[in-house]
This record gives sequence, C-alpha cells and structure tokens, in this order.
Amino acid sequence: MAGYSLAREFRQLDKKTPLLMITGDDGRSYPKPMLSSAYQQGKEADDLALASSETMSKNLDAEILTHTRVESIHAQVRQVIVNGRAIDYRELVLAVGAQPIRLPLKGTGAADVLSVNNLQDYAEFRRLAVNARRVAIIGPGLIGCEFANDLLSAGKQVTVIGPDPYPISTLLPEQAGRALQSALQARGVEWQLQTVTGTIDRSGNAYSITLENGETVETDLVLSAVGLRPDISLAEAAGLAVNRGIVTDATLKSSVDGIYALGDCAEVEGRNLPFVMPLMLGAKTLARTLAGDPTEVDYPAMPVVIKTTLHPVVVSPPGSREGEWQVEQLEDGVKARFVSSTGELLGYALTGSAVDQKQALTRELDIG
Repeated sequence: MAGYSLAREFRQLDKKTPLLMITGDDGRSYPKPMLSSAYQQGKEADDLALASSETMSKNLDAEILTHTRVESIHAQVRQVIVNGRAIDYRELVLAVGAQPIRLPLKGTGAADVLSVNNLQDYAEFRRLAVNARRVAIIGPGLIGCEFANDLLSAGKQVTVIGPDPYPISTLLPEQAGRALQSALQARGVEWQLQTVTGTIDRSGNAYSITLENGETVETDLVLSAVGLRPDISLAEAAGLAVNRGIVTDATLKSSVDGIYALGDCAEVEGRNLPFVMPLMLGAKTLARTLAGDPTEVDYPAMPVVIKTTLHPVVVSPPGSREGEWQVEQLEDGVKARFVSSTGELLGYALTGSAVDQKQALTRELDIG
C-alpha cells in the first residue's frame, strides 16, 4: 500500500524517471485495512484485489518484479542485489511494512495458528474459517478487536485472549476499552483477559487452548493478532540507523544518503505511525522530495477509526504528551478527552454514540 501510493504520487510529478518496484508477493494492489473487516461481507481475497501487477505496471509506467526479494543493499555504490544481480538506483525507498509478532507458542496445534498480514494470509484464513464455528483470537488490541467484530458479525463464536486488562489498552482509556468490551460481550464475544496462552493442542480438526489462568478454550481455528513489528532487517544489515523502525528525518530520509523509508517500517522523527493517514501523507511528501522539491512531512490531527461496527470507536492518541483523561459516560458510549494541565485538548477517545463528536473534537485538538 505504501509503495503503490508513493508511485502514484510520484508519477503525477515526474512522468519520465524510470521506476522499478520489487515485491515479495504477486504485486496485486489491495486495501490492506480491509483484511480485518472483509470476512462478514463474504469477500474472497480475489474480491479485495483492485488490480494485478501487470495493470499497475501499465498505469504507473513502472517495471514491477514480483515474487522477488532484495538480498542486500550496497549503499556506498547505490545498488541493490536481487537474485545475485546488481541493480543501480538513484534513490531507494524502503516500503517493506511490518511483520506479525510471533509468539513462542507450545503444543501440538501451535504451528497451525494463523496471522493475517497480507492478501495471501487472508486467502488461507478465509479458506479455513468457512468451516469453523468457533474462532479464538490471541490479542485484544486494535486488529484483534476488529477481527472479533468481523467474525461475530458473520455468526462465529468468538473468544478473545490476552494479558491486557481491557481491549485496546495501548490506545484507549479504561472506560472506553470497557465500553467496547461490554458491547461485544453482549453480542456473544467471550473475553479471557489478564491471562496468556499456555498450550494449544490439536484434536482432529479442533483445538484445545489451555490458558495460564487454568481455563480451557475449545475452538476450531486460532488467529494470532498480537501486533506487528516494523521490518528493519534489510535496513539494519545495510547499516542504516534503526530503532523501533527505520529512523528517518521529516523528509523521510534515512541516516544514509539516497535511501528513504515509508509506511509501517518507518520511524519518522521518533514516531512510528502504522496507520493509513500518515502513510498517505508520507507518500505525498516523499513524492515531492524525489521529484526534486525537498519537503518535510507535516502531520495534522489524525484520528484512527477502529472498525468495530457493533460498537464504533474513534481515537486520537495523545502520544507521550503530559495530561490526564477526563471521561464522560454516556447512555450508549464513552466520551474521553485527554487534556493538558493548562486545558488544551491533546487527544480523545469516543465510543458508541459519542463518535458523532469526532469532527468537533478534531477541530479543537492542539496538535503541538
């Protein structure tokens, strides 16, 4: 998504510079955020694909190498090595995304646990989910809750497991997380929180998950949604500065001249923002830089809409800024404002009926 977004923006500014894209998969263009909300809509992986690599190549006037991986980067001579062949570049953009965090699971069924991070993953998940009546989701964060909402809406029995005290605890104040928890529980979700998976054992086509709190969850499918980690391996091997992600300045330039990073893999001036809006803004900004007009990204307020349609949630995280949550419990939702000691609104979280106040609160935000 980051790579194609950048290519589109760049081609609007520069029609002539040769453009080479390298991808480890089949190169189809698709909206990645749909992966956690497409099942109940009955969408197959092919339904999510917007265009083939051949179509994208034609539309972008770009050469696209599919099912291909860069083996190494030789920054000093501006080359990447692909299948033993050196390819020169003027500028190189790493838009390699993030990879699922792999838990050290144990048991005879541990190897069968699925993660969904791309179109191929979704195809396998959908194939197996069709015949699954019960689904266990490890991870009560944003993606885990979106999958829970999606599968519940499709008529599945859903259990969500994780050590968190309440859902989406890294982004939401407790009252907002509890409101989501209660709403999904009322629709049938079973929560196993403040515990972790001990073993996952397979028996025929089903699984038995033993939790560290002593409880057992019987299920037909296990999905891991414990989060993603920026893919920094190629950058690190090439000597680029890395931290949580590939370290860049406000122009998205890495610590090495001629190399940039965009999307989930990037850490822009200390911020790793794995959401669609910062990705799209980054693509527009970087396209201008690559076209000869060095430009710094300027992030506005970027509220995150969480796709839990059974109990909508919108959050504008305050990040590391100092302040406190002021929470108002509504009849069907929660309105939470994160306010500084001098009264400025630094963030908010809205659930249920309170999401209607998104625009008003976004206008009020002090983005610093």
